[in-house]
Amino acid sequence: MVKHNNVIPNGHFKKDWQNYVKTWFNQPARKTRRRSARQAKAVKAFPRPAGKLRPQVHGQTLKYNMILREGRGFSLEELKAAGIPKKLAPTIGIAVDHRRRNCSLEGLQANVRRLKAFKDKKLVVFPRRARKTKAGDSTPEELATATQVQSPVLPVVREKAAVELVMVTEEMRSFNAYAKLRLEGANERLLGARLKRAAEAEKEEKTQSKGLGCLVC
Repeated sequence: MVKHNNVIPNGHFKKDWQNYVKTWFNQPARKTRRRSARQAKAVKAFPRPAGKLRPQVHGQTLKYNMILREGRGFSLEELKAAGIPKKLAPTIGIAVDHRRRNCSLEGLQANVRRLKAFKDKKLVVFPRRARKTKAGDSTPEELATATQVQSPVLPVVREKAAVELVMVTEEMRSFNAYAKLRLEGANERLLGARLKRAAEAEKEEKTQSKGLGCLVC
């Protein structure tokens, strides 16, 4: 912060401004180049899909962890639970990431369901040789109706929670949330002292009862 009676700064930074400004006039051309590259890749991969099946994962950090997105690849545990060998998965359009670890049972089950849905409903396996089919290859009818998928395979869709409407009752209106929180906090804070006091009272009662028993004798 400027102090005292100084001249207000007024920098004349107008010389050679082109050297200090970065421009991106090549964006339209790059967009066209990316699109043509995608089309060429799809033609080269035909009849296989243009992309791979990827798992649904949650975003990182507390800010983005509610967002569902596509991950890098399925973990080995997910492939094992879905009954797909890890060496077969890349050959049928499933991305594999051997470094991923499953931290929650819900995420594991969701990706296993995703793999089974792809295997049962979306997967069409062409035989290596047209006249010689093997176990696991699709039927001729399925091969005849197969089309190349250029959009994301099984796109990740976040389900919206259903909103439940209820009538506000008089009990809800009279409920004091602040007082309830204060009471529960006090109960938690004083739990140890209350247990200790109760134990001491029980011990004292036992000693008094023993003394009365001796007097009766």
